[in-house]
Amino acid sequence: MLQSIVNKYNIAGPRYTSYPTVPYWNLESFSLNKWKSSLITSFQESNSKEGISLYIHLPFCESLCTFCGCNKRITKQHNVESPYINAVLKEWNLYLNLFDEKPIIKELHLGGGTPTFFSPENLKQLIDGIFNHATRAKSHEFSFEGHPNNTTREHLQVLYDVGFRRVSYGVQDYNETVQKAIHRIQPFENVKRATELAREIGYTSVGHDIIFGLPFQTLEHVKETIIKTKELQPDRLAFYSYAHVPWIKGNGQRGFNDADLPSPKLKRAQYEIGKQLLAEVGYHEIGMDHFAITTDSLFESMESGNLHRNFMGYTASKTQVMIGLGVSSISDSWYGFSQNVKDIESYYDLLKSDIIPVYRGHILNEEDLVIRRHILNLMCRFKTAWSEDDLYFESLPDVLLQLKEMESDTLLQINSNTIELSEKGRPFVRNVCMAFDLLLQRKQPNRQLFSMTI
Repeated sequence: MLQSIVNKYNIAGPRYTSYPTVPYWNLESFSLNKWKSSLITSFQESNSKEGISLYIHLPFCESLCTFCGCNKRITKQHNVESPYINAVLKEWNLYLNLFDEKPIIKELHLGGGTPTFFSPENLKQLIDGIFNHATRAKSHEFSFEGHPNNTTREHLQVLYDVGFRRVSYGVQDYNETVQKAIHRIQPFENVKRATELAREIGYTSVGHDIIFGLPFQTLEHVKETIIKTKELQPDRLAFYSYAHVPWIKGNGQRGFNDADLPSPKLKRAQYEIGKQLLAEVGYHEIGMDHFAITTDSLFESMESGNLHRNFMGYTASKTQVMIGLGVSSISDSWYGFSQNVKDIESYYDLLKSDIIPVYRGHILNEEDLVIRRHILNLMCRFKTAWSEDDLYFESLPDVLLQLKEMESDTLLQINSNTIELSEKGRPFVRNVCMAFDLLLQRKQPNRQLFSMTI
């Protein structure tokens, strides 16, 4: 029965780090001036109340991981570090010119690429430069993505000294055959060393990223990876479904064939066994793809109803404003989105001309804002609600009609003014969100844009 449900709902769909999703942004009505205006409005509404979030994209990697769909530049030349950091700080200063008070930074995340490609000294220069004209929120959460092979004690200490308390390490899978296929060789000993170093220095949350559905990955491989992970007891885990999107230009997902990937049936079994093993040792499922122990801030935020989701994934608290710095970064003012150019040379050229390097975006209308809240509720709490004067929208009856079949399959329950997913239905939350996605419903894509939902 479960397998027939998986087959039925395993379709291409968004991961809903935003609504509208990027392919449905209205580019024609977007402009840089509209983006600035929406950001200024939102900053004035929220900075003193909750602070803002910063995401900084550091795109350089020394080698290509063939499972990765992120924007990156492969190089072993470390002389690229200083020019890039100077450019990011120039972009930050252009944003600072828009604000009438110092930003209060509540969340800061360094992503990539490989942030630990950069030297500890250059990372310190970057963070110090950010806080020359900003302040840290009292309950801030600063985090970075570390590569277990090159994250040194110096990296961890320097970032700890400037306020970082959370690090996540990309593990993916410990099996050598899988690692060779995805071009990511990292022994368990390297992950153990990096994890223990972080704890020794004082990091309060160490996370591991594990992926199922990778090429040549078997059910036994996932079991072995989870068992080894339990030895290190990370505070939180991202247990992701591999997103196979080789049609995205330049993402490197051409190092293996579709036939090398696990079947949907095997992929689902990998998730179920992983979830079972994690539950046995005290990990709780958080939203979609995430697990945490009870002392981690992600679990605490879920329990208190403060779990949030944005382009950084799940976060322990909400900020209305998220500014993305660096190539390809996406910013969110709540009322609008913008994305930076993806090419480093274009990024530098625009900054030389004192132009915020945005190349596309979307300004949300009233309908977008209502749908966004429903999708955020579903992704963070597996339920949503409405009344005649709050979150009701004209197309809601059609949405509920679409969801009737999922209700018949006992994946969710529809009440007079609420929807709540069942335990069985939680893995299908993306499918539920797709019913609310009016832009997707009105214009189905004529080619595959998204990864499979299961």
